Amino acid sequence: MNKVKRTKPRWGACILGAASVLLLGLGTARAEEVRAAVAANFSSALEDLAARFEVETGHTVLVSAGSTGAHYAQILNGAPFDVFFAADARRPELLEQEGRAVAGSRFTYAIGQIVLWSPKPGFVDAAGSILGSDRFRHLAIANPQLAPYGAAARAVLERLGLWQALRDRLVQGQDIGQTYGFVHSGNAELGFIAYSQVLRPGQQVPGSFWLVPSSLYEPIEQQAVLLEDTPAARAFLEFVRSPEGLAIIRSYGYGS
Repeated sequence: MNKVKRTKPRWGACILGAASVLLLGLGTARAEEVRAAVAANFSSALEDLAARFEVETGHTVLVSAGSTGAHYAQILNGAPFDVFFAADARRPELLEQEGRAVAGSRFTYAIGQIVLWSPKPGFVDAAGSILGSDRFRHLAIANPQLAPYGAAARAVLERLGLWQALRDRLVQGQDIGQTYGFVHSGNAELGFIAYSQVLRPGQQVPGSFWLVPSSLYEPIEQQAVLLEDTPAARAFLEFVRSPEGLAIIRSYGYGS
C-alpha cells in the first residue's frame, strides 16, 4: 500500500500573501475624495497642487472654482465642501466664528497680487499710465462686492483718482475668472486681474502688463480653512503648507 506523503503547509508564504491582500485592501479603503472650493484666481495653482497630492497619496481632489463671496454663500447653505481656499481672510474667519469650519484650522496660504493686463503686446505700459488715456473703451474688473481682487482694483483706481472718471468704461465680472475672460476675448481691451492668471511657472507673461504696486491696495491675504475634518482633507491642507506646496504657490506669483 502506497503511503501518501504530506507536505507541510508553507505558513510564511500564506501569511505574507494574506498580509499583502490586507494591506492592498486597506490602501484602497483609505483613498478618499477631497471636495475643495477655491477662489478663481487660485484655481490653476490648486489644480497643480492637487495633481501632486494625488500622485503622492492616492486621494482625489475635486476642485470647484468661483468667487469667494459665492462660495461663502454656498457653504452657508450647506454645500458639501471639505476645504475652502478663499481670496480673502474675512470669509474663512466668519465661517470659523459661525461654527461652519473646524476651529484652529484657518491659515494664510498666499498673498495675492494684481496686474493691469492686456493680451496686446506693448499696449499696457510699465507704469499703468494708459489708465489716464483715451486709448481704450472698456476696462474689466471683478465685482468689488463679491471678489477681493475686484475690491483691490477699485482701491487702486480710487488711489489714482480715476474711479469716477472711468466708471462708465468699467465691465464687471462676477469673479476674477470671468474678468480674465472679458480681457482675453477682447470684450475689454485691458483689465485688473490676478497676477497668477497670466504667470505660469517657467514662462513669460503674454501680452503686456503693469504689476500694480502693493502700496496702492490693501494686502490680499488669502486664507484656507477646513470645513469637514477628514484624514484626506487634513492631509491636503498639510501638503499645501509643506515646502513642496509653498514652492508651487510661489511659482504662480504669490507671496506667502
